[in-house]
Amino acid sequence: MTVSTDKKVPSEACLSVSIDAGERGVKRIQLRAIIMTPHQMVHLGQIRVHPIKSLDAVSIDGCDIADGGGLEWDRRYAIVERTSAPGSETDAVGQYVNGKRERRTHELETTYDLERETVTIRERGAEETNTFHLELDRDCFASWLSSYFGYPVEVVRDDEGGFPDDTDAAGPTVISTGTLEAVASWYDEIETEEMCRRLRPNLVLEAPAFWEDRLYERPGQVVPFEIGGVELQGVNPCQRCVVPTRDPDTGEQTEGFQETFVERREATLPEWASEAWFDHYFRLMVNTTVPDSSWGDSLAVTDPVSVDDVLVDANPAQ
Repeated sequence: MTVSTDKKVPSEACLSVSIDAGERGVKRIQLRAIIMTPHQMVHLGQIRVHPIKSLDAVSIDGCDIADGGGLEWDRRYAIVERTSAPGSETDAVGQYVNGKRERRTHELETTYDLERETVTIRERGAEETNTFHLELDRDCFASWLSSYFGYPVEVVRDDEGGFPDDTDAAGPTVISTGTLEAVASWYDEIETEEMCRRLRPNLVLEAPAFWEDRLYERPGQVVPFEIGGVELQGVNPCQRCVVPTRDPDTGEQTEGFQETFVERREATLPEWASEAWFDHYFRLMVNTTVPDSSWGDSLAVTDPVSVDDVLVDANPAQ
């Protein structure tokens, strides 16, 4: 038996096995195994949008890139504190009512019918549900939320980019299935699906753990990549807020979550990650931008992912 390894491409290993069986049988059997390279066989596994900022996500099979670079329907609506009387002509918008500031948002359960533009909402564990049209019933929806929170709120809409957390990198956030599984394994009582709900990504790639850490470089540069022909640019690893440290159903703090996360993230940071971003290790998931040439393009589950080897300046000279 002879074994040979082709190392023409550093990130690919090709193994050939040859077996001589003499005159009675097959004279040679060749087995060629190709180990997946960083850019091979990765595809889009899930698209998750949050129609109302800070409330539950919904998984969809496909969507368009909205003006501004976000996903259509993602964070199109937001709940804000009311700063003026109902019917007032003022355009002032109060502070977000979100998971960072209001723990009770975790106790709301929402489902959506995006075709009908409706939301069905209830307190987690309650039997009674209420369904509202997000345009026709928006005032009624705001009244229901005001009663729930105990102070007046409004539901506001923005079709031009929605209400992203990072306005400088307002494209869809990216993570891999392998990363969700790996990070969930750091905790005894957190499953992969719960970790996904804690981290709230938009695009989940079918890829090994921390594959997405290839999608950013040092500050000042972006990494171009494509999903099904739609161009995106990886900017930086997402700096996490308090929300992932909480149980997504109750808002209760998970003891030691951040400390464990920081310790394990540092220990497992892959060699391809740009450490220039890691002034601390409470960072995971990739923030992106989308060039305006891709606005209006469509993404779909199973779209292949490819990464450009040429870096681009984040702010090219005009």
